[in-house]
Amino acid sequence: MAASLLSLTILTALSATACLAIRYTLGEHVYDQAEHVAGQWTTAARIISPNALPDPLPVSGDVGLVQIVDSRGAVLAASPAAHGRPALTQVRPTPADPVNRLSDGRHMIVAIRTSPATAAPVVLAGLSIPALLRAHLLEFLLAALALALAACAGAITWIAVGRALRPVQAIRTHMAQITLNDLSRRMPIPPGHDEITELARTANHTLARLDEAVAQQRRFAGTTSHELRNPIAGLRAQLEDALEHPEDTDIRHALRAALTTTDRLDAIITDLLAQARLHDNPTTSSDELINLTELVAQEISQANLTHTRTKGAHHGPVRLHRHGDVWVCGSRIQLIRALANLVSNARRHATTAVDITLTSVDGQAVIAVTDDGPGIPPADRQRVFERFTRLDDGRRLDTGGSGLGLAITRDIAHHHRGTLILEDSPRGACFVLRIPQLDPHHDAADHAAEPNCLPGR
Repeated sequence: MAASLLSLTILTALSATACLAIRYTLGEHVYDQAEHVAGQWTTAARIISPNALPDPLPVSGDVGLVQIVDSRGAVLAASPAAHGRPALTQVRPTPADPVNRLSDGRHMIVAIRTSPATAAPVVLAGLSIPALLRAHLLEFLLAALALALAACAGAITWIAVGRALRPVQAIRTHMAQITLNDLSRRMPIPPGHDEITELARTANHTLARLDEAVAQQRRFAGTTSHELRNPIAGLRAQLEDALEHPEDTDIRHALRAALTTTDRLDAIITDLLAQARLHDNPTTSSDELINLTELVAQEISQANLTHTRTKGAHHGPVRLHRHGDVWVCGSRIQLIRALANLVSNARRHATTAVDITLTSVDGQAVIAVTDDGPGIPPADRQRVFERFTRLDDGRRLDTGGSGLGLAITRDIAHHHRGTLILEDSPRGACFVLRIPQLDPHHDAADHAAEPNCLPGR
């Protein structure tokens, strides 16, 4: 409807302009013909006396009505078609305006004076008004043409828009059939490279990401439920045994075991919350300019102090090898947690000691945490970064672990635009953390001015 109305408006304006142009052009053509014939007989009347002209006047062509009229309106001579008729018009041109063009509703008439004298005869030549100019026939034809063209424009627009929107209807139908339980459906891709095709492709990519995210969440929920079910079931069994057989139960031992299980549940839930925060808020507003060398040294000193106090049997000392100051921009709390996870994991598997090397390579700060334990088989080097993955050695050495430490550490590395990988080592395991490094002489001032990298306090 909009296309039809717009087309009709434009065509109406064009039709009005065309009508005026056609009427003017066609009318001027007819008047020119009549004036040409009248001019010929005006010349003849000047040369020959009007009374001496033949009657009827011989004429040829389309101009069939020719009369020579005196000053009193009497017809002195006429063409065969005008013979016996009264004068075509009583209008007489003035000497100042010797040529007049007029119409009586049926004929288009040209009147020309033969001479400036007052009593000079007047030559009248007339043609019938063309059929196209009678009774508004031209207007009716143009109006009909405009309506037909507007209807055609509306029909073509209807067909074109319907064809263009047909893929949208198909996409809508498929979208209505997608549910949370079935995200595997995809939108049909229409042919071509227009915007609707790109919309369908984008929708399919979005659905694929959503399907993967939902599948990941389901796997995560299933794994979490399994990991939480085991300690809860153990705790329930311990409590039920204490209630049903109080005479055979050591209350202190039972409470200590229940407390250990509760600690493991608390560790799992704490790690789950930490990982959820990392995924919900990848960029933190507490980023600051950090001297990574000082941070690593402080954490290692604290770890060694704890080792000295606890005198753990299998916890070796942590040794730091550093090469100058290394500056980074990030979250101090997250980096401390990542380093603590790596050190804790290395000390758990180390035989005598843990070595930490801090260097900078190709614009990146590199922290390598190496233990001298049995190491990790190549087949398990990617699996250890998955949630709740605990190898046999890990379960044996730390029964209360959650299996989320390395997964959280890798997420922290990704959120700092870095990586965490497990590299080859002559002995034991070697975890390498890489994050972008800053040049304190050139970048510190710029990053200090940014709201997401504030100077350390």
